[in-house]
Amino acid sequence: MIDEAPKRKLISIVTPCYNEEDNVDELHQRVRDVMLTLPYDYEHIYIDNASTDSTVARVKSLAARDKRVKLIVNARNFGHIRSPYYGVLQSHGDACVLIASDLQDPPEMIANFIQKWEEGFKTVLAVKPESEETSLMFFLRKTYYRFITRISEVPLVPNATGAGLFDRAVIDILRTVNDSYPYFRGLLCEIGYPIGTVAFKQPKRQRGITKNNFYTLYDIAMLGITNHSKMPLRVMAMGGFLLSFMSLLVAIFFLFAKLFFWNSFQLGTAPILIGIFFFAAIQTFFIGVLGEYIGSIHTQVRNMPLVVEMERVNFDEN
Repeated sequence: MIDEAPKRKLISIVTPCYNEEDNVDELHQRVRDVMLTLPYDYEHIYIDNASTDSTVARVKSLAARDKRVKLIVNARNFGHIRSPYYGVLQSHGDACVLIASDLQDPPEMIANFIQKWEEGFKTVLAVKPESEETSLMFFLRKTYYRFITRISEVPLVPNATGAGLFDRAVIDILRTVNDSYPYFRGLLCEIGYPIGTVAFKQPKRQRGITKNNFYTLYDIAMLGITNHSKMPLRVMAMGGFLLSFMSLLVAIFFLFAKLFFWNSFQLGTAPILIGIFFFAAIQTFFIGVLGEYIGSIHTQVRNMPLVVEMERVNFDEN
């Protein structure tokens, strides 16, 4: 009897995309070139967030020629947080690689991810200690990552891009997490497995335009804070107590100043106006922070699906 060759492990590659018609073909080719050099089978899952250009048509053309290419088309744009996470949960491989479609996370890193996985890491993340993006934006990102790492209740990976590899054991745990608006990088750290990292210098986007803007960046920044730290709430409580105590001291000072220097001591309107606006600003800031936490609770209570699918392509082979 001839022994059958052992079945090769399957690597799932998940690519979220939105209006990336200029990049999906090159991405497919570069992923294919990498995977054909490795002793693994693979599937390449594109999850499209209701693109308004020809992205879907181009991916369907790739899927018609290459059955390893699979496509999920969302019913609408569900945002840059839910759609990639949902795509990861739809993977079937022994490991899943998440990589962006804009080519700023070079597909050639997949080989490095798999090497770290073979070394025993169940989670591997790409980190960018250097980047060709604008100096101001890179500085702001590093400052944010440093801040969130300091206040987080679990150690986070600084400068992680979100790209990386996740073992099937990690994916199975994520499937049990009922989170309709997850901070993915934080969830991976909360699971607790040791995390391997692959450092790279992030290149500039060559084609297309970034889909990130101030609101999307602010959204993910606040999501990281509200999901993984209670420190802002505690700072508010302690700050409120401290300001109350300072107000009491100031009030006592002015009371005695007026009593002892009744005719010469004049308070004036300027200190009153400054005090009113100062405390109004503090209250508005505290209410805003509290609102972020309440909004996060509201999102979880609604328990909406991560995405609603409109169409699937090439998934019938699984």
